[in-house]
Amino acid sequence: MSESDKHVRLFLYSLGHFLVDFSCALLMFSQLSGQREWALCVLLYNFCAFALQMPLGLLADHANWTVRPAALGCWLVAFGWLLPLFPPISAVTMGLGNACFHVGGGIQVLRDGGSNAAPLGIFVSPGAFGVYFGTLLGNHPAFPGWLTAFGLLLFGLIFSLPRLQQDAAPSNHGFPLHFQNRKLPWTVFLLFLVVVLRSYLGMVFSFPWKTSGWTMAMICAVVFGKAAGGFLGDRLGMRSAAILSLGLSAALFLLSGWPPAGTASVFFFNMTMPLTLWAAAQLFPQHKGFAFGTLTFALFLGFLPSWLGWSPLFLSGAGYAAGAVCSLALLVMGLKLGRLS
Repeated sequence: MSESDKHVRLFLYSLGHFLVDFSCALLMFSQLSGQREWALCVLLYNFCAFALQMPLGLLADHANWTVRPAALGCWLVAFGWLLPLFPPISAVTMGLGNACFHVGGGIQVLRDGGSNAAPLGIFVSPGAFGVYFGTLLGNHPAFPGWLTAFGLLLFGLIFSLPRLQQDAAPSNHGFPLHFQNRKLPWTVFLLFLVVVLRSYLGMVFSFPWKTSGWTMAMICAVVFGKAAGGFLGDRLGMRSAAILSLGLSAALFLLSGWPPAGTASVFFFNMTMPLTLWAAAQLFPQHKGFAFGTLTFALFLGFLPSWLGWSPLFLSGAGYAAGAVCSLALLVMGLKLGRLS
């Protein structure tokens, strides 16, 4: 397998990630928003898109699947455009499609990346652009949504090409929760908490200047922070990257009333996403789909408090800084306990 093949796959999966998330957000806000089942649709979509990646990833690991779920995911999301008259069914279909795509693409990127975290950062980062622009255009119903459905059908065919069918041997290592190392469950638990906290904080972040011209800068901070985190981890080591990124984030959150500092704090805070995914994959080298899905389940748990309408635990810059410090402590402990550099 040549490096050029890996680069082509990474580019396609990253572009596919943008398109899948864009299409899901566009359909949710252009067709389902305002329906009486809207709150239920949001819950069903997020549950299927994030919580179900864990069982789907485990199935993919043991059934020798990689890009097949990615192709299926594209087709399911495209099919969701045919079901707007049945909002809950449409939300479930889109969520399942999103989960399948992420499992298939995530496994392949992890395999191609080997011991490097940079490809993970590149793969996950375009999703934030997709969600933002899909939500933005979803509030302008004149946008022809069928174009995204057509694009997804095309991407599904692309992900079915033999060049992208790089399956590994089926796993014969048993169910991954049969831990041989007693420290492994605690390491996974700590990484899990880091992602729950990151997801929760991402839902409650509120800056007085966010509705101004800095909104796009904030989205770019999320996207490029995720992408940069993998490169920083590969260069400095994961623990050093975690200390540097979250330490700077915590300090800048204290100054987040100033737009440049607040934007920079979000940039550094999001650097941990590829670090946690990389660490989980190192813990489960034969179960990359399960590793990827376990942390996306944590994303779902971090979303729930906001959906339930609970009052935020962290308020203002000082609260966000405290959250970053907690994330730093949990992540460093997890990496150290798992002997992950």
